[in-house]
Amino acid sequence: MKEKLRTLWDLFSIFFKIGLCTFGGGIAMLPILERELAEKRNWTTSDELLDYFAIGQSTPGIIAVNVATFIGYKRAGLIGGCVATFGMVFPSIIIITLIAKFISNFSEIEWVQKALKGINVAVAAILTSAVYKFSKKSVKNLFGFLLLVIAFLLIFVFNVGTAYVIFGSAILGVILASCRGEFRKEEAVHD
Repeated sequence: MKEKLRTLWDLFSIFFKIGLCTFGGGIAMLPILERELAEKRNWTTSDELLDYFAIGQSTPGIIAVNVATFIGYKRAGLIGGCVATFGMVFPSIIIITLIAKFISNFSEIEWVQKALKGINVAVAAILTSAVYKFSKKSVKNLFGFLLLVIAFLLIFVFNVGTAYVIFGSAILGVILASCRGEFRKEEAVHD
């Protein structure tokens, strides 16, 4: 029981700490999540984290919160998923509540505007780094590279919704794996 409580406290406190750094959200948090969860704590691997990001990106909700839920569930079941999720969103709840309570017209305060401009530049750099690392780890062959280019063109040139691109890519990946016989290999291993 004591170990279970310790695990839950670790989940809450680590995701609370990560939740304090939510500037940029989603993909911008990949390096922080990777450092905290894969490198420091070995709670997951980089590849597994990328899978969680891919699933988190294609399901409703905030990517980082979805990842917290997945990791929490992996470490401590349903209660772990809930605790990790709460740890991730709690800092935002506190900050937004304080801003709403004490500062009217928050975005019109000059020092806040200047701080947000600086944060925007830093987030752009973090996003660029995260996208580079993410594509470097997930594009492993010519098919992956072609899919990346096609997805980029569909989204940024032809304005196709990302949900359609993700869904189409998933179907294409399953078809390709099936044609290569990769599912039969997995079935043989599990038998």
